[in-house]
Amino acid sequence: MRALEPHSPLVRVTHWANAVCFAALLVSGVAVLLVHPRLYWGEAGTLGSPSLVDLPLPFVNLGQNGWGRSLHFLSAWVYVLVGAIYLGAGLRSGHVRRELLSAHGAHAYSPLQRQTYFAVVALLAPMMIWTGLAMSPAVTATAPILVTVIGGQQSARTIHFAAACLLALFVAGHVMMVAVSGFRVRMRGMITGRRTLNAERA
Repeated sequence: MRALEPHSPLVRVTHWANAVCFAALLVSGVAVLLVHPRLYWGEAGTLGSPSLVDLPLPFVNLGQNGWGRSLHFLSAWVYVLVGAIYLGAGLRSGHVRRELLSAHGAHAYSPLQRQTYFAVVALLAPMMIWTGLAMSPAVTATAPILVTVIGGQQSARTIHFAAACLLALFVAGHVMMVAVSGFRVRMRGMITGRRTLNAERA
């Protein structure tokens, strides 16, 4: 057995807060999508206009979609706030530089892991935020360039959906890697901060 660097309380709290927010975003995102499971490109998209993608999902009336949009909006801002706290702390402590930009971090991430985590933090997360804001009439009325540069609100919705699918794949891969590398140990470490790992599995 060998001891692993413990997760700090900040890392553990932000990890679980984002896990809860991601689950809420996933559920509410599906609820929003089921009201109109078609994707378009440009500024407008209706049932009578040609769609870019027809998702194999039924049209479901979920009470005018109010709860889904409200939960999605609230969860998104909490997710962004918690993520900003985590990223700021990581930059300040040097964790981002050691673990994402260096091959000699304490957690010994593989090159593929480092590239994937970096892509999520530096590319996928900003894209989700950008396209989410671009779908808001209030935001685009103030800063129309957010939506015009990507071709319209329906274009933003399509890109947002694609980015969300990639993020869901990342989370699924993350959970799978945790399970392969020692689920109980990793979960205990993320809950209590204390971790030990068999040498052969490490």
